[in-house]
Amino acid sequence: MTIPKSCGWNYFLVRALVYCCLVLASISSRAVSYEKSDALPPKPLREFRGVWVATVANIDWPSKPGLTTAQQKQELLALLDRAVQLKLNAIIFQVRPACDAMYASKIEPWSEYLTGKMGQAPWPRYDPLEFAVEEAHKRGLELHAWFNPYRAHHFQAKSPISANHISRTRPNLVRSYGKYLWLDPGDPAVQDYSLSVVMDVVKRYDVDGIHFDDYFYPYEEKGADGRDQDFPDEASWKKFGANGKLSRDDWRRANVNQFVERVYQSIKAAKPWVKFGISPFGIWRPGFPTQIKGYDAYAKLYADSRLWLANGWVDYFAPQLYWPIEPKEQSFPVLLDWWTQQNPKGRGIYSGIAASSAGKWKPDEIPNQIHLLRKQAGASGYILYSLKSLQNNPSLSGKLHNDLNAQPALPPATANTTRLDPPVISFSGLARPENLRLTCRSTNSPAASWLIQTKTNGEWHTETYHGRIVAKYFRGVVPETIAVTELDRSGNAGRPVVFEKKN
Repeated sequence: MTIPKSCGWNYFLVRALVYCCLVLASISSRAVSYEKSDALPPKPLREFRGVWVATVANIDWPSKPGLTTAQQKQELLALLDRAVQLKLNAIIFQVRPACDAMYASKIEPWSEYLTGKMGQAPWPRYDPLEFAVEEAHKRGLELHAWFNPYRAHHFQAKSPISANHISRTRPNLVRSYGKYLWLDPGDPAVQDYSLSVVMDVVKRYDVDGIHFDDYFYPYEEKGADGRDQDFPDEASWKKFGANGKLSRDDWRRANVNQFVERVYQSIKAAKPWVKFGISPFGIWRPGFPTQIKGYDAYAKLYADSRLWLANGWVDYFAPQLYWPIEPKEQSFPVLLDWWTQQNPKGRGIYSGIAASSAGKWKPDEIPNQIHLLRKQAGASGYILYSLKSLQNNPSLSGKLHNDLNAQPALPPATANTTRLDPPVISFSGLARPENLRLTCRSTNSPAASWLIQTKTNGEWHTETYHGRIVAKYFRGVVPETIAVTELDRSGNAGRPVVFEKKN
């Protein structure tokens, strides 16, 4: 185009002014604003949806010992992302397989399942538990540290036992039993030692929970004659139990009872919001209820698990109900119903479910178990064993993703705490929706979790976040309603702060 000379600079000035007006008009038309509203968002679902991540023998993570730090991190992030995709909300992460550590410990050696050699730190050096907690929280997942309180060495271990392992530093506390080494639960020094390991993690890491499974006194080992061997605790029995009024079996149960109570009380004294959960063998005793037959964990593992629940020495209980629905001798719903009736303190009852058996059972067995527990009064969630089983079973994973967990859920609250002070909520980027950001800042301590609910085109969407300060970017999506709810570390929710779009 040829510009007449008579126009001169006036032409360019007019063009520039027109362009600026168009830009300002465009920005003005795209700008949004929000004002507070008294409207309330939908009440969020509450259900514990956990999954065990086993590190012993490299069952779930890492896939094999000796991976680089980058490879270990990549695998762990993939597992966490998978949990988010399946709308789970808690990771039960095994940190102490057998008096070794999947974290930086001054008490016990690095686990061989990381590097292939007990006592050898990963390189480049990092702390897997610290990394797991941080990345789980970024994804709105709880992280529970899973301990084996008494197992001292696994028979599948391949590397030499390191010089700083308990069997070398304090061999008087360790017993050889079958293929394993075990700490002796009858020695008070063992209680003190294992409690110190647990509390070291509670105090140094921002974990949401501490978790024990079904290993207390060990499952029986056979002798050369094929008969069950008795656990070799003669020395501790003579020193600490034989002069009392208890039988040897009752003394063994009392040892475990005392330890469970001490762990619970110690956690609550240090960090009241950290949950303590146990996943015992799914049958307390045969005959309870009447139709149930099977292994007697009370008599053989010396685990009086019903007592721990009745006395409230846990925040949640996840009995391992690893049986199908129909066989009446170990019926999943019958056992679940019985456990919910043993709960006078109102603790969380989360069924342990054998995802590892999904390939052997009917295709709908585990989905039906989840449907049943959701109808069971007193049950409020589940934990799946284990994450690898979900990875290897696309059918079950698909049912979780598309049907069973179609909507996200918050874990149940585990304790009543003081009222939350209102958070500080701010917006930025209102003039350009592609930069729209919501910032939430807690005025409470310790660091909180957040539920952010947004309504767009009439549909609600829910996300969870963790941390004292969190930011959510909307990237051009302009919700009609935004609701922010702060939760304390026990899961109690404050009043939602709701904003409605004005224009």
